[in-house]
Parts: sequence; C-alpha cells; structure tokens
Amino acid sequence: MRVRRIVDLSRTVSGDTQVYPGDPVPVLTPHATLERDGYNLLRVEIGSQTGTHVDAPLHMRAGAAPIDRVPLEHFVGRGIVLDVRGLPPRTAVTRRHVVDGVAGGPDPGPGEIVLLHTGWAEHYGTDAYFEHPYLSEDACRWLLGRGVRTIGLDAPSIDSALGSDYPAHRLVAEAGGIVCENLCNLELVDFPDPLISLLPLRLRDADGAPVRAVAIALEP
Repeated sequence: MRVRRIVDLSRTVSGDTQVYPGDPVPVLTPHATLERDGYNLLRVEIGSQTGTHVDAPLHMRAGAAPIDRVPLEHFVGRGIVLDVRGLPPRTAVTRRHVVDGVAGGPDPGPGEIVLLHTGWAEHYGTDAYFEHPYLSEDACRWLLGRGVRTIGLDAPSIDSALGSDYPAHRLVAEAGGIVCENLCNLELVDFPDPLISLLPLRLRDADGAPVRAVAIALEP
C-alpha cells in the first residue's frame, strides 16, 4: 500500500488567520535568527481553537476528556464527505440532508469521519464566514446514533453563531467525540474512501488543539 495523493484540508496559521470573535489573534514573532543566534526559532502565541482545529469533549463538558486523552482512533479514519453546498446563510444541515448525502454509498458508522462540505470556505476572511450553515441537533443525533464520533466541516462552527447554546457541540462532547472546524479544500477530495487524518498537537489538559488536517488517497 502506498500514498497516491494528499489533499491539505488546513488553514495556514499566521497573524492574518481569521479567528472566532473574542478568541486570541495569533502572534508569530522571531525568537532567534540565523544572523544573530546561528539558528531560526519562532515564538508562537495562539489559542487552542486557532485555524483548523479539533475540539475535545472538555471544550463543552466539565470533567470530560481533554485533547491529550482522546483516543487517537477518533482522529484518523475513513472519511465520508457529504456535499451540502448551496444552503442559504445560517441554514441548518438537517437529518434529511445527511441521509440523502450518504444515499447510494455506505452508511457512516464507528471509526469513520464525517465531513460536511458546505462550501463556506470560500467566505473565509470575510464577515460572511460567520453566517455559515450549521449542523442541526437531529442530524447530529442521527450521526452519533450510528456510531460516528468525529464530525468536521468547512466553517468556523458546527453550531449557529446566532445566540446558540451549542447543541451539536454538546451532543458530540457527551458522546465522547470530537469536532473539527475551519477545514478547507473539501472539493478536492474527489477520490473514494479517503483516509482522513486530524491528529492534533498533544496539549496537556487542553480543550482542543490545531491540526494539520489531510485527506489521503491510498492504493494497494
């Protein structure tokens, strides 16, 4: 078996990275330089939810697992990319959208990673990015009921940004699962059965961590 292709699903982290309102803005500054110190070393100050990142159950549930104690199996698995593009701003991705999205293919189940392709990545860097579609409670319950424990999307949150109590986040946290947000390039995952890797930084007792998310095409 060998890697045939890798699609980068991650946002670049820099001082220009768009963050959720109120979150820390990334600061990257030289700590050491070749000219002065003989080597380069960058000082990095970011929030745990910066850029493409995963949320641990601890993000929304007291006493739940932090990112360094989430089973690694939750971060790597066969991906199912559901095309739900074309929804108006602030519209729910319903159970019907999800069921129709998997029609004709294998049903999502344990160990698989479901990624919602909303098309909202094209709004990244604008105010419209926060008017994104979101996952309904019913759709979230349906996925969790089938054993899915990892859900991601190409938007800043799986919940609505308008007065939300974060119901989808809370459901996933209660199930011990993870959420991945701020994905991009999902339209390039045009091969069957992609291997998705969302492995995070191993930040001790953290509510989440940035990831270098990728979709991998394997061939025997």
